[in-house]
Amino acid sequence: SIKMDLLHSNGVLIIQHLQRDYRAYQDFLNFMSHVGDPRNIFSIYFPLWFQLNQVVGTKMIWVAVIGDWFNLIFKWILFGHRPYWWVQETMIYPNQSSPCLEQFPITCETGPGSPSGHAMGSSCVWYVMVTAALSYTVRWKDKSAVTLHRLTWSFLWSIFWIIQISVCISRVFIATHFPHQVILGVFAGILVAEAFEHTPAIQTASLRMYIKTNLFLFVFALGFYLVLKLLDIDLLWSVPKAKKWCANPDWINIDTTPFAGLVRNLGALFGLGLGINSEMFITSCKGKNSCKISFRILCVAASLATLQLYNFVKIPTHTEYLFYILSFCKSAAMPLTVVALVPYCVHSLMRTTEKKLN
Repeated sequence: SIKMDLLHSNGVLIIQHLQRDYRAYQDFLNFMSHVGDPRNIFSIYFPLWFQLNQVVGTKMIWVAVIGDWFNLIFKWILFGHRPYWWVQETMIYPNQSSPCLEQFPITCETGPGSPSGHAMGSSCVWYVMVTAALSYTVRWKDKSAVTLHRLTWSFLWSIFWIIQISVCISRVFIATHFPHQVILGVFAGILVAEAFEHTPAIQTASLRMYIKTNLFLFVFALGFYLVLKLLDIDLLWSVPKAKKWCANPDWINIDTTPFAGLVRNLGALFGLGLGINSEMFITSCKGKNSCKISFRILCVAASLATLQLYNFVKIPTHTEYLFYILSFCKSAAMPLTVVALVPYCVHSLMRTTEKKLN
């Protein structure tokens, strides 16, 4: 406990240094925190990659969902505090003179702090994207191509680490994580992504397999929560702390609670399984149009545009269980739209156009 308090107090000094000396970069750091938001995986990265490479897109959802599930379990095991409430409750500062940490609208996360979900989600999905891009160049054989591959390798991994470091600094800057929590998140995300580099079975998983995986993840997480609750250990201990010490009650969002993230991820995985095993997917993405560049570009544009409309769908938060049910449905609808609905509509449109021309 003394070592952890020392680690936290050193982390507070780093946060104070960042908030004092990097004030000019506040907008950029807040932007990078949004870049690392795991929700961007489903609304931006996935629709782009799935239409260009279905193998990579499928892997991305699996990595994101399993990675965030492990993040939830680690958070429940590690009981990590967040800086913005820890400085208010710790007794290590003399005469109650706790440091003043500035808060922002995205500071008041309600779940435990270790490891960082943003850092873990960002590192795992960018790891998938970088390795996927490099897989295209690794097959080049001639000497000049090998040199180009090495340059590409250096460039992409440099971009990877610049983004991860920026996301980590942003999460520390807004006082929602300690430095050790974001570092742990980055390396945990890389491990999860690397594990899925050697798991080809997900590409041929049936709908039954998706459902079984969903049930296992849900039952394990819920069972873990209930067992510890019977032992008088409250895994939602962080929620009242967040509500108590957040500078603005409006910054508290039910969408950041542990079960909200779990439901969102399970919905996304179910929607992917439903879409990939649907007749619409087989007809459109496995048909002759699937090889056309125009088909893929139209699918990318339509998917990205359609998913932005989901941001306008506001789920009511007055009833917690209703929020979870609707959040699951909304999350399932997003990959289903990308995988089946949009490609099928584009396929039908192109087929109608071809008939008219003929």
